[in-house]
Amino acid sequence: MCCPNRAARRESLARLCRAACLRLEWSVVSSADLSNRSLVAVIDTALEQLALHGGPRALDGTPPEWPVLDEAVRRAVEQALSDGSWGRYHGPNCRRLADELARHHGVGHVRLCCSGTFGVELALHGLKIGAGDEVILAGYDFPGNFRAVEATRARVVLVDVEPDGCLMDLDQVEAAVGPNTRAMIVSHLHGALVDMPRVVDIARRHNLVVVEDACQVPLATIAGRAAGSWGNAGVLSFGGSKLLSAGRGGAVLTNDADVHQRAKIFADRGNDAFPLSELQACVLLPQLEQSPTRNRARAAAVERLLGQTAELAALRPLANRTQAATTVYYKVAWRYDADAAGRASIDEFVAAAAAEGVPIARGFRGFARRSERRCRKVGPLAESRRAAETTVLLHHPILLEPPERIDALAGALAKVSTALAKRPTA
Repeated sequence: MCCPNRAARRESLARLCRAACLRLEWSVVSSADLSNRSLVAVIDTALEQLALHGGPRALDGTPPEWPVLDEAVRRAVEQALSDGSWGRYHGPNCRRLADELARHHGVGHVRLCCSGTFGVELALHGLKIGAGDEVILAGYDFPGNFRAVEATRARVVLVDVEPDGCLMDLDQVEAAVGPNTRAMIVSHLHGALVDMPRVVDIARRHNLVVVEDACQVPLATIAGRAAGSWGNAGVLSFGGSKLLSAGRGGAVLTNDADVHQRAKIFADRGNDAFPLSELQACVLLPQLEQSPTRNRARAAAVERLLGQTAELAALRPLANRTQAATTVYYKVAWRYDADAAGRASIDEFVAAAAAEGVPIARGFRGFARRSERRCRKVGPLAESRRAAETTVLLHHPILLEPPERIDALAGALAKVSTALAKRPTA
């Protein structure tokens, strides 16, 4: 009989192989004639057979499609075709979507628009941000937010992100405020939520307006309020990869009638120059209704996945310090530790994981390297650089797969991490 430690290792490795769907001949592996040492050698050899190097894929089949085929969406499209609303300038679907978004977020006004990226720019215009103004932005963020500030002819002020995180470090914001600073853009990213009560307090004390980018977290809540409802203006995205998808589209949320009116005037070029269509609105309505159920399923899948990958030294989940919050997952993020993975680069890890069928990619490039001709930087932005260099992101569609698929996903990440860590190093 083998010792308990060896038995535990045997069972742990066996579970790992099963989860990773490694194509071993279990009648051989489980044979009583096979010694524990031989078993470990067989499994270790299998772990080294990365798909990138010709081994079997850990996740069989094609990645799940997004958007999913949805009967409720199909019925909504058929209804829009039947009643002719799909081709109207001012039909019932956009009005209903705006009303539903206002109800879900507890705001008085919703301006639908062509994209979340433009929504940030539209919000800035609605808040009267323009030439000579400064807008605080995190050094790690979606690139469109930097461009949105430039589009208003304002100047970006960069502050660092939290250690081991991806969100704006609120401890550094007050040091960034200068005589021309008028606004902040705060983004909820990769399932992490900004401490919005604290943001509101900072903004009030320094007479700043806040644009809250909630494009990745529709229907998340912070201290009992919907993400996107805390700022002077909030922004949602309905892009093709988003949790609420219409291929393109966005929305600006606000409780300020003047902000809403200024945004409307800016977009009016004889008609709405940056619209969301009736057909897009009609497909979003059933998705909005289904969101709470889908968000709960994603959260359960993430909890299962993070629990099974907690011992992987190469992957550290990003810190999320905001309390009393319920998030949603558009991306699942880790910081990648190359030293714990045989010094394999982040690009090597991503390529190896993708070859196994894992829908994973690098994070944003961030702004730490942007020229100071384009922005003012507060400090060295060391954490923003680290986030840009080490963040890996799992795309959300797989989170709606059955539990055994999540187990296989965890096994695939373990397979890659283990195999890379065992590589000989110079």
